[in-house]
Amino acid sequence: MLSSPSGKLVQIEHALTAVGSGQTSLGIKAANGVVIATEKKLPSILVDEASVKKIQSLTPNIGVVYSGMGPDFRVLVRKSRKQAEQYHRLYKEPIPVTQLVRETAAVMQEFTQSGGVRPFGVSLLVAGFDDSGPQLYQVDPSGSYFSWKASAMGKNVSNAKTFLEKRYTDDMELDDAVHTAILTLKEGFEGQISGKNIEIGIIGTDKKFRQAPSLLPTLAINALLIIIYQSFYCSWELEGWLWLDLKEDSEIMSLATMFAISSVPIPPQTENLLLARDLKVTEHKDSKSSSGKL
Repeated sequence: MLSSPSGKLVQIEHALTAVGSGQTSLGIKAANGVVIATEKKLPSILVDEASVKKIQSLTPNIGVVYSGMGPDFRVLVRKSRKQAEQYHRLYKEPIPVTQLVRETAAVMQEFTQSGGVRPFGVSLLVAGFDDSGPQLYQVDPSGSYFSWKASAMGKNVSNAKTFLEKRYTDDMELDDAVHTAILTLKEGFEGQISGKNIEIGIIGTDKKFRQAPSLLPTLAINALLIIIYQSFYCSWELEGWLWLDLKEDSEIMSLATMFAISSVPIPPQTENLLLARDLKVTEHKDSKSSSGKL
């Protein structure tokens, strides 16, 4: 791969163009966790929404989101998971976030100088939580990577970063970060945000990366809102997906923010209770349902 007279690698410029034309993705590092979020717009209403996933987990405590070319992202996810597995097999402990980012960036850099290949047309936001605390990294097609407090990429990157600069604070909690992430996506969003057209991943002090399902029907959202408003500490299963346990007020607030901001209409109370029953919502009997009232 040859450099242009200006000293730039043309193929990397093309890769960055692919990133810039991709859907907006962002990440925010809070004092007690990290959130990553992205738009998910389907090319056709005939596409099965559940089959499109822009956020993936690399290890139980590391997640990643991308902007750019989806097939390239899948290749990098597979390579990163393999690196994490090899590290765990050798050292019997999870790979540190920084090291996995470094290994992934090395793969991306190698593809900028090897013959017969091209640079990956994606930028990544890697969110993790290890012994060093919450971490957020951005990796670009050139193989360069930096740690960020908050970052965005994709076609609406300029507006998103401007909004994040105004809203971000060093002492931001995870629930505030989720709120800010959704508001940032909403800034340049065409249409109305719902569970069908955004994805969110969260990791907190428990060091477990959790993803919101890519498909949340209106019935599920309504049932979830009723649960949140009544402060039930519960878990529920929807289409084979076991949702997270609501053990902390911050998690309840995060989910309440996430769905309330999507302007989903809430049916009458009795109808909501029926919907919750139909979705097989089960309350933990050993939890204090009277605590954590909103």
